[in-house]
Amino acid sequence: MTAVSETAKAPGNSASGQVREITVAHSPDSDDAFMFYGLATNKVRTPGLRFSHTLCDIETLNQKAREGVYDVSAISFHAYPYVQDKYALMSCGGSVGEGYGPMIVSPRPFTPSEIKTKRIAVPGTLTTAYLALQLFAPGVETQIVPFDQIIPQVLEGKYEAGLIIHEGQLTYDKSGLHRIVDLGRWWQKVTGLPLPLGGNVVRRALGPDLMSVVSTAVRDSIQYGLDHREEALSYAMQFARDLDTQSADKFIGMYVNERTLDYGPDGREAVRRLLDMGHKAGIIGPEAKVDWV
Repeated sequence: MTAVSETAKAPGNSASGQVREITVAHSPDSDDAFMFYGLATNKVRTPGLRFSHTLCDIETLNQKAREGVYDVSAISFHAYPYVQDKYALMSCGGSVGEGYGPMIVSPRPFTPSEIKTKRIAVPGTLTTAYLALQLFAPGVETQIVPFDQIIPQVLEGKYEAGLIIHEGQLTYDKSGLHRIVDLGRWWQKVTGLPLPLGGNVVRRALGPDLMSVVSTAVRDSIQYGLDHREEALSYAMQFARDLDTQSADKFIGMYVNERTLDYGPDGREAVRRLLDMGHKAGIIGPEAKVDWV
């Protein structure tokens, strides 16, 4: 059954019969694919709007957001202060770690103290994983490596440790790697809050009415996936990178859940706390002014 978003018709389009294109960008991962399944397959529709989708790795999306390329984009929370003049945060679409998150892994069982002296392969300097790493180990030496190459290059001995995101959080041990620190668990111990990793932003130039309509459409897409889990999971499997269906379902459950529909008060506080700590530590230049659609 096709779900038509019950939001008001898109401003300025319905009377003339014109359809406005909304450009959406997210990463080619099973959790993002699950989230956007409803919109990408036209199971969720909004009168007057057509959504076109672009898939890029998260660090590329962070950079594109600085240029204001897409109407809607997944970004790392670390990137938000650098794009806040162009984008507002949606209150839906967040990937939040409840006592779990990016992990530092290594072929050797280093202690958390020892790992701070090693050179660590990271998936990008605007990722939230990198921000959390710098809060955990200020000034630690890092090297940018494409996220899907971190585990292979650590195994090859190019780096003593790697900072892993996405599905690697479920597969690292099969490669014989040790988890040294789970930064989501560390963050929760320090703050008592979940770790907000990525969110969806909407371009301010759309104007308040259209921003609200688009945000509701994204929320409807997330709800559709949760309500039609089996078919949404089947769609997401094409992006699951070496995960079997059971593991992919587990991974999606970690990052697409009720909190993805709305962060909740503690989730919103966690975003503010993370960005404030990053700014005060000198990791983030601009002070974040967090506002939500």
